Amino acid sequence: MRFLHTSDWHLGRSFHRVGMLGAQAEFIGHLVTTVREREVDAVVVSGDVYDRAVPPLSAVELFDDALHRLADRGVPTVMISGNHDSARRLGVGAGLMGRAGIHLRTEPSACGTPVLLPDAHGDVAFYGLPYLEPALVRDEFGVERAGHETVLAAAMDRVRADLAARPPGTRSVVLAHAFVTGGRPSDSERDIAVGGVASVPAAVFDGVDYVALGHLHGCQTLTDRVRYSGSPLPYSFSEAGHRKSMWLVDLDADGSVTAERVDCPVPRPLARIRGTLEELLADPALAPHEEAWVEATLTDPVRPADPMARLAERFPHTLALVFDPDRPPDDPDVSYARRLAGRDDQQIAEDFVAHVRGAGPDAHERTVLRDAFDAVRADEAAREVAR
Repeated sequence: MRFLHTSDWHLGRSFHRVGMLGAQAEFIGHLVTTVREREVDAVVVSGDVYDRAVPPLSAVELFDDALHRLADRGVPTVMISGNHDSARRLGVGAGLMGRAGIHLRTEPSACGTPVLLPDAHGDVAFYGLPYLEPALVRDEFGVERAGHETVLAAAMDRVRADLAARPPGTRSVVLAHAFVTGGRPSDSERDIAVGGVASVPAAVFDGVDYVALGHLHGCQTLTDRVRYSGSPLPYSFSEAGHRKSMWLVDLDADGSVTAERVDCPVPRPLARIRGTLEELLADPALAPHEEAWVEATLTDPVRPADPMARLAERFPHTLALVFDPDRPPDDPDVSYARRLAGRDDQQIAEDFVAHVRGAGPDAHERTVLRDAFDAVRADEAAREVAR
């Protein structure tokens, strides 16, 4: 069976205030063309179909168009909800759409119930594991401690139990939306850490033939059988080095896997440039970036006048301007944003305690802070589910 693995469409998202709907529509057209030209048997979408729980109408219309085009080609599609989606909203009409070959898996309780797609060698069981917010699904899976690894392990136990009851030779594909250890994140993914831990080991998914991951926006291979497709478009300048693509996966009769990257259309390249304003305006080596979307970091010791307007004369698509003067890290004039760069909420809170009290939090206090952050994030997730 040949299937196309993609994820993280984030329909409705913009890029530094630049609307991406046209580029997203171009990607959908490219996906449908790839399905036709490469004789694809199925499409899997591993979460974050939309960028937010209540997407704009234009994004919903594009999603509807994508489903109609795939259904018209008679190509089964399996998709799960991600941490940006409202699982309940995405899953509306799932039963009816399933009759047209569009299989939405948004309910945690259905993790062990596969979509069965046959080929010449028997059935391939596609198991959809939607994003599992630990605090919201711990009762469903009967786990004592709410963490990503425990709930995913419980979900995979259901997958393996169902697979064991099926005829020998049944091949298996799992769709999951998670941060798996070894994956490389970017700046555009929403933090999903619980108890200070965001990632789960790849071994959680042992026992299946292929794991189609979503959440991280860079295309990457963790093992031959565990892969991220990445997002089809960039959503932060940290993705400037990404090659945006999908995986074209061939699953043979014995469950062996071969995978090929299929490049996605590039609406405009990304560039991160750094130097003084005069250097950026004069450096001939930067000529290839003049038509790119640009993030410019200025290192001038004093902020120059009208930097964005002057940069736009040479780089008309400059979208982000960062002021980062070359100074030693302990310089009192180093910006607050620079001091916080790379630090998570827990670290910032612990630093604040140390600043106001003269000593950092002890082990018990760190646990209280962590539990507070987890409770707030779980409450926000519950509010999105209820919307």
